[in-house]
Amino acid sequence: MQKDFEQIPPASLITPNAPIATATHGGRAKCLQRLERLDLPVPRTVALSFDAVHSIAEGQMPDLTAVLAEFDPESLLCVRPSSEDPDWGGPGAILNIGMNDARYVDLCDSLGRDAAAALYLRFVQSYAVHVARLDPDVFDDVEDGGPDALSEILHAYEAETDEPFPQDPGEQLAAVLRSMARAWEGTSARLLRQAKGAPADAGLGLVVQEMIPGVGQGECGSGVLQLVNSTTGSPQLTGRYLSQSQGRDALGAGAKALYLARDTRGLSLEELAPEAFADLQSHAALMREKLREEMQLEFVIENGRVHILDGVRVGRSAQAAVRIAVALAEDGIIPQEEALMRVDAHILNEMLHRQVAPDAKRDVIGRGIAASPGAATGKLVFTAAGAQASASRGEPCILVRRETSPEDVRGMHAAAGVLTEKGGMTSHAAVIGRGLGLPCIVGASNMKFHSKRKMLEAADGRVFRAGDIITIDGSSGQVLAGQPAMLEAAQDGALQTLLAWADDARDIGIRANADTPEDAETARKFNAQGIGLCRTEHMFFEPGRLTVMREMIFAETPSGREAVLERLLPMQRDDFRELFRIMEGMPVCIRLFDPPLHEFLPATRTGQRELSEALGIPVSDVTRRVEEMGEYNPMLGLRGVRLGVTVPEIYDMQARAIFEATLEASKWGEPVVPEIMIPLVSAKREVELVKARIDAVAAAVKAERGEDFTYRLGVMVETPRAALRAGEISPHTAFLSFGTNDLTQMTYGLSRDDAGRFMSDYVNQGVFPEDPFHVLDTDGVGELLKLGVQRGRAENGEITLSICGEHGGNPESIAFCRDVGFDYVSCSPFRVPVARLAAAQLAISGKTGQTAPTYTKY
Repeated sequence: MQKDFEQIPPASLITPNAPIATATHGGRAKCLQRLERLDLPVPRTVALSFDAVHSIAEGQMPDLTAVLAEFDPESLLCVRPSSEDPDWGGPGAILNIGMNDARYVDLCDSLGRDAAAALYLRFVQSYAVHVARLDPDVFDDVEDGGPDALSEILHAYEAETDEPFPQDPGEQLAAVLRSMARAWEGTSARLLRQAKGAPADAGLGLVVQEMIPGVGQGECGSGVLQLVNSTTGSPQLTGRYLSQSQGRDALGAGAKALYLARDTRGLSLEELAPEAFADLQSHAALMREKLREEMQLEFVIENGRVHILDGVRVGRSAQAAVRIAVALAEDGIIPQEEALMRVDAHILNEMLHRQVAPDAKRDVIGRGIAASPGAATGKLVFTAAGAQASASRGEPCILVRRETSPEDVRGMHAAAGVLTEKGGMTSHAAVIGRGLGLPCIVGASNMKFHSKRKMLEAADGRVFRAGDIITIDGSSGQVLAGQPAMLEAAQDGALQTLLAWADDARDIGIRANADTPEDAETARKFNAQGIGLCRTEHMFFEPGRLTVMREMIFAETPSGREAVLERLLPMQRDDFRELFRIMEGMPVCIRLFDPPLHEFLPATRTGQRELSEALGIPVSDVTRRVEEMGEYNPMLGLRGVRLGVTVPEIYDMQARAIFEATLEASKWGEPVVPEIMIPLVSAKREVELVKARIDAVAAAVKAERGEDFTYRLGVMVETPRAALRAGEISPHTAFLSFGTNDLTQMTYGLSRDDAGRFMSDYVNQGVFPEDPFHVLDTDGVGELLKLGVQRGRAENGEITLSICGEHGGNPESIAFCRDVGFDYVSCSPFRVPVARLAAAQLAISGKTGQTAPTYTKY
């Protein structure tokens, strides 16, 4: 491609057939050419290529005589930046190049003295600050405008530079081009655009355009216009117009600016210049149709005649991006597949949650890991009980904890948001927060958490106590003081339409991780194709069940445990029956009990005394039992299938509850085929032992009820050994579901709860390209997944393969899962829409090669 670029002239008059391309001249130049092709009233323009601008920065100027020859000698000029992506920025435009003492005299006659002085004054100020690099403070004493101000600023310029203001238009243009080219090549500008995703060698084009003054006789002025609302995406004529102005002055003019269409609040352009207004509407509609995009026009009116100076893609919120894409497709301007590819899947997270308004003032008091999107405001509470009490009073609250545990889940349900000092992307608070659609920030280690004193100390030393109001932004990781303005969540018809199109296009299944009826309802609302992971342990932390669970832990014999578990059986059966009812025959994958039992025992002396009273046993017995069950590394200890092998009564009870709920739920509609998943497997023999007991329970239930049913037994692959030995495990199972949260933890030897303390340093220094708990590590963990898929399928061609870790909702990770050959991914309910769209985009990309956009907020 570079060889083709070498044939491109450094400067080209923009005509319909000129050799102009976004990759060589930038987006603004290419857009102006498209406007020329539409025969719109665009002022004469010359485009300088990336290579030409780079040469200017190095001191090699193109033939400016030839550039100036393209324009009327009497014309004033402006220079505007033209980068490949407008989000990458660039130096500001310089207007009115060519103004000098002689032109000032001429324009006084044709435009009037005040208008001519305004043009000259604007140019001198811009040139002085951006080209001559003078301190703007030098001109503080200059009056606001008029001929006297012009005289003052010309004298101030000469005093500061020891030379008069340049009068030669060629010299002026050369200096402006050199200044803008070198500004783009500067270190700070390079770093700034690289932070926005630009490559290090991103080029800049410049366009030299004939100035339409916007000041003078008759109706003159400038403004901007677009056909949609940038926040909602709804059809709405939006913009401002300011008489006797240039550039984008109208946007900052306040009350002096006019509305475009008739408006009861004030004078409008439609009333002032109806023909110009009608022309603008016509031009905007033509641009929408032919450029296949919602565009913002920058225009100028000269004595009632419209000129289009520029067209840029309308800035848009997440909601607007979806609505605009759908509207363009429904109007037949773009196909549905293109509409799907135009919306970055990540932005759906914003639509589904409240957000801090883009223009709201942010008083940042701390930062952490943005673990669950959305923003929430509430009073500080420091305990789960405090959150529940606050909710009962109807007061939104933010639950603050050093780190959350399963005992905090009820408090999380009651809170508006959660903030923790410790944790990472797959810590308890993060996973549960995403499941609940609850804004959450974890790992806010630059703040000090004084839980006992119920105080939160900000990074700048400010102290916030229980009852004080803060806001957490789970989309950015910022903790804010007070209550900024918010944008409400938007789940409108446009989103539903887009997701319906996505379902038609995608080729991989999407399920939801759901632990409660509320989660299941959310999953249904977002059209998940079933439940891919139901974590049953959360069901045991409700107050009515926790005491029974603790009583089971203190039972000394299998028969004693069975007797206690008999009391939990109807509760579990009700749980599963409700999930089956909500999902209406869709698959529900239930993970058997996973956590170590010590999590259900009180860690404090007070809690242990309360438990001794509840169970009627000495405190010393409770304390001893707690100490006995302590483990050096509980996440790698007696949990998961290891409990199923050594304390099989728990799995027996759960299996019976599942089967009895299956029979009851099947009476209401489609036969239920439950999926039972064994967690933390690392050896084939573990599967054989658990499977034998579950089969025995199934046979017993069938005999007792006199009814038949089927079920599917599978394994959660979350240890490296299970992935490596998938070939010998798969013949005993109907499915393998890869739990990438724990698999990543064990592969890296990283605690997913503690990695947040140093992960940003690791990513910033290039140790890891991304947080592996956020974006799937396709090289390391991915290699285990590939081996697991290949070896599992080689020995069992009918096996179903999926992932149910939080990576299932990450668009980049879904791409890997689809390529490897997974049948479905499962993720938190609120990430299901993201996964549906991402999966569709991957399928479309596989057919067309088109890639989805990277989203930038307006």
